[in-house]
Amino acid sequence: MTVRADAYGLNYLLARLGLVEDRVRALVAARRADDPAMDDPFRGLYVNDELVDRLLEGHGHTAAVDQAAYAELERSADQLVAEGNTIRLRSLVADAGLSELDTELLVIALLPDLDSRFERLYGYLNDDVTRRRPSVGLALDLAGVSPMSAVARGRLTATGPLVDRGLLIVEDTDRPFLTRALRVPDRVTAHLLGDDLPDHRLIPMLDEPTPYRTAVSADLGRTLASGVRLVHLREHETGTGQSIAAAALAAAGRGVVALDLSLLARDSDPLGLAVIAGREALLRGAGLIAGPVEALAEASLESLHTLSKWDLPVIFVGTTTWDPRWSPQTPLTLDAPVLGAHDRIDLWREHLNGSPLDPEALAAHLALGPGQVRKVFRTAAASALLAGTTITAADLRRGVRAQNAAGLERLARRIEPEVGWSDLVLAPAVLRSLQGLAARARHRETVLTDWRMRRGGGRGRGVTALFAGDSGTGKTMSAEVIATELGLDLYTVNLATVVDKYVGETEKNLERIFTEAAGVNAVLFFDEADAIFGKRSDVRDAHDRYANIESAYLLQRLESFDGLAILATNLRANIDEAFTRRLDAIIDFPAPTADLRARLWHQCLAPPLPLGDDLDLEFCAEAFEFAGGNIRSASITAAYLAAESGGPVHMADLITAVGQEYRKLGRLVLEREFGPYYPLLELR
Repeated sequence: MTVRADAYGLNYLLARLGLVEDRVRALVAARRADDPAMDDPFRGLYVNDELVDRLLEGHGHTAAVDQAAYAELERSADQLVAEGNTIRLRSLVADAGLSELDTELLVIALLPDLDSRFERLYGYLNDDVTRRRPSVGLALDLAGVSPMSAVARGRLTATGPLVDRGLLIVEDTDRPFLTRALRVPDRVTAHLLGDDLPDHRLIPMLDEPTPYRTAVSADLGRTLASGVRLVHLREHETGTGQSIAAAALAAAGRGVVALDLSLLARDSDPLGLAVIAGREALLRGAGLIAGPVEALAEASLESLHTLSKWDLPVIFVGTTTWDPRWSPQTPLTLDAPVLGAHDRIDLWREHLNGSPLDPEALAAHLALGPGQVRKVFRTAAASALLAGTTITAADLRRGVRAQNAAGLERLARRIEPEVGWSDLVLAPAVLRSLQGLAARARHRETVLTDWRMRRGGGRGRGVTALFAGDSGTGKTMSAEVIATELGLDLYTVNLATVVDKYVGETEKNLERIFTEAAGVNAVLFFDEADAIFGKRSDVRDAHDRYANIESAYLLQRLESFDGLAILATNLRANIDEAFTRRLDAIIDFPAPTADLRARLWHQCLAPPLPLGDDLDLEFCAEAFEFAGGNIRSASITAAYLAAESGGPVHMADLITAVGQEYRKLGRLVLEREFGPYYPLLELR
């Protein structure tokens, strides 16, 4: 039935064009009969009467029909449409709200693009062989209406449905109205001939949404089917709104044209693209999903108005509250639901399709929309294909990282975690606190969304913690281990580089970081946090006042953050109490005890590093009160010394490295601390 409908739709179009051909013949005959200059030697210099006769006698793709045949054609078309088939020209007329005159004008303008004979015939009738498209006056003449009719002329102005919906272009606007040329865009012509490929300018901005059916999508689909046309869907997680909108349009019996407004906003002609996007949805009989709406609102409010005016379902998706300036019409506004842990697990389980991998461990804590999950599995499948294996948890984690926007990397240093719990050498109490923090991050959706344990005051759903301890006690490495546990990247932000001496610039830098981090599944690690999270002081001058404003802003912004943020400081006492009261966890990293130092020395000096038989690591642990970072630094220095000498690491290398570390720390190298190994310092 589909093949028959397509073939019949083309035949119907050609028959309509044939009716125009009859009118062209009649108009040519009338022009000849009423031509006062038939003997003009320059008449028809390029298109003479003999050539016109041959063109009219020729057989193009169209076929002339009389009125009786045309009436029968329309009755047959009515019957086919009643049977549930689609005739593209008929559907376009209905969806665009075109009148019979509009349809006639569209077909008249379309004719030269389908039958090249009419280029020269229109040139002849225009009395200008260089103008091979119908002029406004010629089109009105062929449609049988007077060029003096204000109503008829109005159908070809910018407010008429043909021009307003991008179905017809009136060219040569500097010419008198009746001599302006009419052209049908190639995309409209291709659509009427059965081609569904979008306009080439629009293709980079189109997305392929993944429908996600919820109670909200079902209710919205029913609302759209009843005639509601403009909707604003506010989402709290990237991609969720688009997926719910796609499911709603499917429930309403509509296809989807999904438009990325951030790309459209950066184009040199956003208004023209807005018309093309609306026309694409019109041609497909689809609904338009466009977001993020705030991106286009900032760049081109006129383009946003253009998108909102279409007489078809338009669903704007964004993260902010609707602004009445964005459209003359007031939309239906609703919030996209936040996915809970069970929702995420079900979504991943559907894609895992029976795989033994545990979706709860993989996905419950990840803020990924349905479309992003689909892309995760595509990336994971490609990674598994490269390795020649089935999809593994590592492949899926790699796919998750691939969904992170690159914008945050311009503001923070990205670290792909490579360490785990076994690499941490910390006191048992500290380890338990870190594991508790990881558990809080993993189960936050269950607690805050599924169990509705939301915190009031407009606070976000994020997890924030403070790591306090001397340099080298394992704060950064612990953040990396938590990122490994959650399958996330670690982004480190040195706040000392964010602070700016100019008023307001620090807040701007921080806002950029938080904005970019909102769309990233990662652990955000603020190093040297006391540079800006420090205690607020009494206001003695303007510097104090603005410093306090920075702290107050960061306090508010951190509180509304939805991700996982870890602050690190060398001195907990430097952090303002207003911050510590709002933190989910505060973990102190004490200096390692002797037994922990021994474990650290053994861990840092281990194969494949070649080791000498004279190493006395227990002595080093007892004698040198180093933090883990210092132990690692001394171990690396010893390895370089051994590499230079061409042998394994001996105690002399290690003692020399410890001496260098003492000097770096500004500590005195005392014989009583180095004991029997003090003479080894003199060997270097």
